[in-house]
Amino acid sequence: MIELVVYNGQGKEVEKLSLAEERLGREVKKALLKEAVLMYEANKRVGTACTKTKAEVHGSGRKPWAQKHTGRARAGTVRSPLWRKGGVVFGPKPRDYSYQIPKKAKKVALHSALLGKLLDGEVTVVDRLELDVPRTKKMVQLLKTLGIHESCLVVAKDDNHALWKSVRNIPGMALMPASQLNAYEVLKRKRLLITKDQLSSIQ
Repeated sequence: MIELVVYNGQGKEVEKLSLAEERLGREVKKALLKEAVLMYEANKRVGTACTKTKAEVHGSGRKPWAQKHTGRARAGTVRSPLWRKGGVVFGPKPRDYSYQIPKKAKKVALHSALLGKLLDGEVTVVDRLELDVPRTKKMVQLLKTLGIHESCLVVAKDDNHALWKSVRNIPGMALMPASQLNAYEVLKRKRLLITKDQLSSIQ
């Protein structure tokens, strides 16, 4: 069992929660985590790199000089990859790098990422996280009160626009609901700040 302390907005302990490791797969599956992270990073690639082949570069198609009796090496076109301003051999072309792993594998990877954070003591649970008006200063103060000084992923309901606007201005911070969590976003940041209700929905 993993014991979690629930804090309030003033950084005071409110209650304690017990979380069974079996709910998150009992162990951290590192190989699956690597596979999931590679997939998410590949899906973010734009894939617009492009070079021109010798058929596409500007230049005449005429043979520069006669094949024999000139004393020079044979040449068939000024667009040859061997020549300056010639085409590129096997250069990159626009392509789609994205691919998918099974849905069950994504879910297991997310559970492994969360379990790893919990075992390393990098998860902070708060009873509620709400702001009436956007105020980055208040959010920074709350993070200091909770002892969070590194990059952090805040897991809370995204319907609170004031909270979202307060988080977006802080470097290394991000906000998303539990329904949109994935292994890549959990591992990308050092700490995880989650509300009690969102933790229940994950379980």
